[in-house]
Amino acid sequence: MEVSKNDWKLFRERLPKWQEAYMEKLCKEYIEILSSAEKGSSRFWELEKRIKADKRSPGVIVNVSRREMTDILAGLVIDGAITISDLDGFSEEVIEIVKRFTNYG
Repeated sequence: MEVSKNDWKLFRERLPKWQEAYMEKLCKEYIEILSSAEKGSSRFWELEKRIKADKRSPGVIVNVSRREMTDILAGLVIDGAITISDLDGFSEEVIEIVKRFTNYG
């Protein structure tokens, strides 16, 4: 699929905001881990495990590529960084591709 100029522009504008919001959510989850009643070592290793896994999410870091835009959007939906409704403004074609990739609806 050829990504339209408008979809690409919208993606580049929104991605940093989506990532920032997702990382803020992750930080709150990390605080919960650190605030638990578990032993210090348990909290430390749980946090380390979570950060290691979370770093792989497109909600944290991603190589931005026009060719892979729909894959990135689908990854953001799957990871809970965004919802399908966050794709408002994108072309119907992009939204349908993301829905197919994520088995939405």
